[in-house]
Amino acid sequence: MAEDSVIDRGDVAAAISEARLDSVFNTAVDGIIVINAKCQILAFNKACEKLFGYCASELLGKNVAQVMPFDYAQAHDRYVQNYLDTGQKKIIGIGREVQGQHKDGTVFPVELSVGEASTPEGRQFIGILRDLRPRKQIEDRLQKAQAQLVHMTRLSALDEMGAAIAHELNQPLTAVMLYLQSVSRKASSDDSFPPQILEVISKAVREAERASEIIQRMRQLVERKAPERKAIDVAELVTACLEMAELGSGEETSVLASEVEDNLPPLMADPVQIRQILINLIRNAREAIADQENKKVTLSVRLGSEGLEFRVKDNGPGVPAEVAEVLFRAFSGGKHKGVGLGLAISRSIAQNHGGDLRLEQTGPGGGASFLLTLPVMSEETLQE
Repeated sequence: MAEDSVIDRGDVAAAISEARLDSVFNTAVDGIIVINAKCQILAFNKACEKLFGYCASELLGKNVAQVMPFDYAQAHDRYVQNYLDTGQKKIIGIGREVQGQHKDGTVFPVELSVGEASTPEGRQFIGILRDLRPRKQIEDRLQKAQAQLVHMTRLSALDEMGAAIAHELNQPLTAVMLYLQSVSRKASSDDSFPPQILEVISKAVREAERASEIIQRMRQLVERKAPERKAIDVAELVTACLEMAELGSGEETSVLASEVEDNLPPLMADPVQIRQILINLIRNAREAIADQENKKVTLSVRLGSEGLEFRVKDNGPGVPAEVAEVLFRAFSGGKHKGVGLGLAISRSIAQNHGGDLRLEQTGPGGGASFLLTLPVMSEETLQE
């Protein structure tokens, strides 16, 4: 009787141990796969079912390569056989990143740790797998945040440098204007002074004044001021934008044109920010037509159902569908120059004004067309 009692207690202890092991196996957060020396799956826990999309019953007895991409699967059996033949460990006891394959064909990164156990049925290998996708997503977001910080630092430095340059240029330019005006007054009082020279001096004064205005606009673009909305004459806004967009073009003949509807109501907006949007769109369009034989960029304005419609259209190759999907995301542009923030910021400014910026669909060979819509608001409405 005593002997039976000992056997019973041993059986009970074994049953308890097995129950505990089963509980740990199926409640583990990480996936656990057990295979034999023939790479057949002997155990497949609940976490693995969730990770790979298979039920354990679908895989038990099958080769573990079924949950691996083709490249990994092709080499796996060879790795196991090489270890069995040589005893040289390449992954056992060492965690490493590998690729897993879901039942639906999705390939994803997993961290794999492999242990070995000697059993009465032969060698067995226990793989513990952790899904790396959440960590990869965090790392990706961190990298994007770091890239954004670097780019914003560059923008800040450019703002400061631009303001400093504009300030330094303004002083000698003002002096030039004063000297020219002084010469002009002196020459006007001298009847013997050739009228042609007076005309040249007058033109030089006008050009210096125009250069001064351009520098002031540049300072406004780079200085960090709170948005100041006021009534803007649309025709004057268009003229100013085209003049600034022409700076540094190096083209003998302008490729820019404007079409402004008559009798448009004034726009209530921050003039600096709206100029920033339009100049960015115009310069992007000019880059897009760089390889075209007959270049043309048109800025048109009309009153539509949603308010004022500013349309910048070019005759370039257009925007590829895969680029159009991410065009307004920061740092996603395909340009080799710049910081990749232009369109993202431009849309944000437009939406902050109650409008929007979007890419319009054009037919084959129709180029690209960007539509900026801004609501028409009265000063009374703005102040409410």
